[in-house]
Amino acid sequence: MNSLRSRLLALWLMLAVSGVVIGLLLVEFYRQSTNAQVGRAEETITHACRELTDRYQFVVTGWRGGNVDDVLKHELVGVVQAALRRSPGVEGGIWRADAGSLAYAFPTYEGTGPKTDLPSAELSTIRRVNEEAVHEDRPVTTRLVGRSQVLVVHACPLRGPIANVTGWTMMRAFAAEGRAYNQLLVGLALLALTVFGSAIWLARILYLWSRQLARLETELAGRDPAAVADLPELTRTGEREFDRLVDALNTTGARLADERRRASASERLAAVGRLAAGLSHEIRNPIAAMRLKAENALAADNEGRRISALQSILQQVGRLDGLLRDLLAMTQRREPKLAEIDLSAFLGRTAEAHRELAGSKGVKLVVGSAPSVDTPPLFDAEQMHRALDNLILNAIENTPAGGSVEVAAEHRADKLSLRIRDTGQGVSEDIRERLFEPFVTGRAEGTGLGLALVREIARAHGGEARLVPTSQGAEFEIEVPWRTS
Repeated sequence: MNSLRSRLLALWLMLAVSGVVIGLLLVEFYRQSTNAQVGRAEETITHACRELTDRYQFVVTGWRGGNVDDVLKHELVGVVQAALRRSPGVEGGIWRADAGSLAYAFPTYEGTGPKTDLPSAELSTIRRVNEEAVHEDRPVTTRLVGRSQVLVVHACPLRGPIANVTGWTMMRAFAAEGRAYNQLLVGLALLALTVFGSAIWLARILYLWSRQLARLETELAGRDPAAVADLPELTRTGEREFDRLVDALNTTGARLADERRRASASERLAAVGRLAAGLSHEIRNPIAAMRLKAENALAADNEGRRISALQSILQQVGRLDGLLRDLLAMTQRREPKLAEIDLSAFLGRTAEAHRELAGSKGVKLVVGSAPSVDTPPLFDAEQMHRALDNLILNAIENTPAGGSVEVAAEHRADKLSLRIRDTGQGVSEDIRERLFEPFVTGRAEGTGLGLALVREIARAHGGEARLVPTSQGAEFEIEVPWRTS
């Protein structure tokens, strides 16, 4: 629930569930309203039947009996009409068990004229209710539930000179009509327009926002790997909230790009400054030494001292020549001349060139076994030999007598790893971060260009050079693709 999408989805589910629950409550309320309507109908027809009983008793008082003729039936019809006149929607009559209907009336009938015929569809129900009332000698009520209405019929025994006579009343409670039903329809319509409309609208917003988020994620993920430090220019979505975020990201990306360019320019200037300072220092020392030797040679009368001074000057010239050669090799990158290399023979030749120096310093030089792979690695043997030369010379110079230097190679996930390990004092903490920069060295006699040249050769092959953390000594690694493209 930490994302906006999940929260909106939870809100949508709550709206949908509340809509269903409210709908069920409205239907149940309608059902209860229908039951109340049926209950009121029962009260109405019961009251009407009592009114019919009272008026019947008044009419037959003093009548001695005899045949039920048309005159009596006409009077009985008047009794029913008078009894039901104040009961809207109630119809009824007087029933005799052996003769059937003696009178019928529906005074509140809303038709073209007075209704005088018994409802044929309900005749069997009327007969059954009246017979039950006669048989049990008490009032009887029954309900007939239909799809659109509930028919309520009530019969009550009538006392008097005519035997087996009952009065009956009937009313229809419409389940699909009336105030409660109309309220239900209005309530359900409002519910559908509000709750379900809100749920649909929220679902649409959730869908559109998800699409916009997915598009922004695609644009951010599809940026140029070469410009990984820059944010891509995002396209506006048309949604105000998203566009504010897009504008903020675009503005931030532009500022980051400007700052990166400024930082890059500053870094280049700083690097040039360090290079110039280191180069001037490295050149000034040999020049000062040569000047001193030349002055001594001019002032000396001894031919031997003059020859010694000239030899010292030549040594300093050689040092300057090596310095310039390494500097040119580092700054003027030469594309590697790739070839398939016998790795085992390559490691042996590289280490053999330094075995005499290692022996003179009491350092053991060890060559590890080359990885056994069907396809040989592909790289420039001359450049890689030069890089390893620098690493091996540094390792020998920094390893005390009795120590060891190991030259090894590994094949890991389509990568060639060339490693030089020594058991010396390791690399000082104060130069670890700048170890591969030009003119950074831990030896007084070093130029500080060897490791910078190693890194340039590794990068020319599409790889990298690094210092590997170890518990003892120092370990340098050159990692390049096994088959450099």
